[in-house]
Amino acid sequence: MIKTLIVDDEEKSRITLKNLLRMYCPEIEVVELCDSVTSALTAINKQMPDVVFLDIEMPFHNGFTLLEKVKDPTFKVVFTTAYDHYAIKAIKYSAIDYLLKPIDSDELTAAVAKIIGNKPTPIQASQNIEALLSNLKIKGTNAKIAIPTFDGLQMINANEIIKCTADESYTHITLTNNTKVTVSRILKEYEELLTDLNFFRVHNSCLVNLVHVTKYVKGDGGYVVMSDGSSVEVSRRKKNDLLTKLSMVQM
Repeated sequence: MIKTLIVDDEEKSRITLKNLLRMYCPEIEVVELCDSVTSALTAINKQMPDVVFLDIEMPFHNGFTLLEKVKDPTFKVVFTTAYDHYAIKAIKYSAIDYLLKPIDSDELTAAVAKIIGNKPTPIQASQNIEALLSNLKIKGTNAKIAIPTFDGLQMINANEIIKCTADESYTHITLTNNTKVTVSRILKEYEELLTDLNFFRVHNSCLVNLVHVTKYVKGDGGYVVMSDGSSVEVSRRKKNDLLTKLSMVQM
């Protein structure tokens, strides 16, 4: 069984989530319900949970405050929130799951399935939370991204990524230190994650960091030269959007 805490200031939300978990997720054992950061801290120290379902918006202290107060957290976090705002991006960057209220049973079971199928080590769980807390404070394009690799997670600053290249169901991520990370994720996922951080998909198989574009060479679609010296073809239909983006990007 997966020992689980539910942290939410609204009693109705706590009970509803507990009932959903009981009906749809038999692997989950809810060991305690908490209505505040203070009670959650006590419960975490007492119960040593595997998972914490954590409401973001609570009076006095929010869910992020709780994570700041836990020393070396080793549990998996699933945020629950009624608000789809800036914090969601920071959560995604950090490879932490979240559920929007009202919680859908299918989305809940999918989140639990990910927990069962990819239970993080204590170090990985701590890294994810550390990345999240860092990203919440970041302004601009230097978010820290949790990249799932074959042997765990690698935390990478977004501005260290030069380009992402598709290879069927894999993505190759080229970094400024002349290394390449291969990820078992399709390029579309990184396009959705990185677009707000000055990344642009110049054709079907390549997403480039506009900050690392050093030159655009004219042509039918043309091509861009990246900071590592590589050239990337630009599709004809992407050309005008690319030039507009390049004129706006802050190097």
